Order: sequence, then C-alpha cells, then structure tokens
Amino acid sequence: MAKYICDVCGWIYDEAAGYPEGNIAPGTTWADVPADFVCPICLVDKSQFSLVEE
Repeated sequence: MAKYICDVCGWIYDEAAGYPEGNIAPGTTWADVPADFVCPICLVDKSQFSLVEE
C-alpha cells in the first residue's frame, strides 16, 4: 500500500488507512479514490498529490 501527499499543504492519504471521514474505506488504492476527491485541508484536487517515496 502506498501513501500520497498533497503538494500544497502536506496532508497524506494512506491507502492502508483510507479516509473514513470522507467515506473512503481502508485499503482503497489511490486509483480507486473518486475523481472528485479533494484534499480535506486545502481543497485541491487529486492532480495536486504526489506518491510518497519511502
């Protein structure tokens, strides 16, 4: 499972944890996150996220 970081504010989407507050179940891959998803902190769209290299 990967993590994606918002390039604007630094909020991290963790595929393993999902985003239950936004109705995204744990284990949901970034590709399966809805296209209309926005960062819960700064409201930018999915195009503003980058893969976290670990």
